Amino acid sequence: MTSQIRRAALSVHSNIAEGYGKYTYKENIKFYRDARGSLTEVLYQLYAALDEEYIDIKLFKELYKEGKEVEQAIDGYIGFLKNQERC
Repeated sequence: MTSQIRRAALSVHSNIAEGYGKYTYKENIKFYRDARGSLTEVLYQLYAALDEEYIDIKLFKELYKEGKEVEQAIDGYIGFLKNQERC
């Protein structure tokens, strides 16, 4: 599970970096959506870790909150890019 969480978390960063390097808004948005999908995987894995008692509720809440903040930032940037695409 640790390995899977690490891979998904790294995928978030990798997709953001790759999207940033694209030339069109449409391409950029695709990679940010992929990053969001990887983040959702990380958040799901946190639930699984809690259910299996690998982490306690306090750590779960801290990590989940941070993850949701990142999710909001990604969603905000996707919205920004969509607006730029229309201009």
